[in-house]
Amino acid sequence: MSLDLAAIRTAHDRIRPYIVRTPVLTNEWLDAACGGRLFFKCENLQHVGAFKARGATNAIFSLSDTAAARGVATHSSGNHAAAVARAARLRGIPAHIVMPSNSNPAKIRNVERYGGRITLCEPTNAAREAACARLIAETGAALIHPFNDFRVMAGQGTAALELLEDHPDLDLILCPVGGGGLLCGTAVAAKTLHPNIRIIATEPAGADDAARSFQAGHILPAARVDTIADGLRTTIGENNFPLIQRYVDEVVTVSESGIIAAMRRLWEELKIIVEPSAAVPLAAILELKVSVTGRRTGIILSGGNVDLDALPFRM
Repeated sequence: MSLDLAAIRTAHDRIRPYIVRTPVLTNEWLDAACGGRLFFKCENLQHVGAFKARGATNAIFSLSDTAAARGVATHSSGNHAAAVARAARLRGIPAHIVMPSNSNPAKIRNVERYGGRITLCEPTNAAREAACARLIAETGAALIHPFNDFRVMAGQGTAALELLEDHPDLDLILCPVGGGGLLCGTAVAAKTLHPNIRIIATEPAGADDAARSFQAGHILPAARVDTIADGLRTTIGENNFPLIQRYVDEVVTVSESGIIAAMRRLWEELKIIVEPSAAVPLAAILELKVSVTGRRTGIILSGGNVDLDALPFRM
């Protein structure tokens, strides 16, 4: 399998009945502060509160009836977990979900709401993968990987497809990166449609494996992950990295204080709830890691699932 524009368009046709075509918001005060035009693709308003609904739905509805009958399994800190649980419920099959024990309580509740069967594990990638492998061995469920799956990447790319249908004259797109599913789908869709558009990946300095890997030319897992952006704590995927090398122009990192400040700014100016991971692209602009002066910039607001009892700022 591979990822191209045709796969993304096919994914869009497949998932269209099950997703929201999310709005693109603008704000004159943020434009003035940044010196350019910003176009926010609001995937925080997507089903399950995140873009993950796109990829999980595409992957699960791509399964044959025989494969689907045995159910699906995944490991995720939250948004992909909820997306898999929801898509499985839509298809009428069981969803086995491995989640780290330190997952955001709001995200655990989201998975439970959609009927996912949760197994908690230690908060490491190795523990997540091992627990998921055991579930698959026991149940015969099909793995729906959070990012290292071309079907998932194709679904995630439909957000950028819609953004560029609404605003085809963008100069660049900023996208958060964790495992790389959203970034790969965004980059392939955008670069194929508009070869001169710039794609910039943004990630926390406390989880900078994508930036270091991009610079080194091979995957360098993060030795230590420490960031409030819980959706971006994963290491870049093996299937994702070659696509990132080919289609992404730059990877920049931002500080924790910058993420929190950008998150608050989005709440105040756009009047919407976004989670820390979704604020990382704006943080890159506000911290002057990316110049958007005189440019038309698309930003993927990846999700809006936050624990309101543990906000990083006072309301």
